[in-house]
Amino acid sequence: MLVLTRKLRQSIMIGDDVEISVLAVTGDKVRLGISAPRTIPVFRKEIYVEIHGGATKTDELSSEAPVGPAPG
Repeated sequence: MLVLTRKLRQSIMIGDDVEISVLAVTGDKVRLGISAPRTIPVFRKEIYVEIHGGATKTDELSSEAPVGPAPG
């Protein structure tokens, strides 16, 4: 997972077409704005999980990941 730090009114780009902007920070809540083409669906995760029957791609990948110490 890539972790980024952004301040109010700063953005990140995902590819060439998706921009996520920090619109407001109030207490422990962050308000985000997402600009994306209409062809790219954008959902809150809890809605996405409901639509897709409870499993996400991340859940599937993590259940397949080996357990144990990192190599090296």
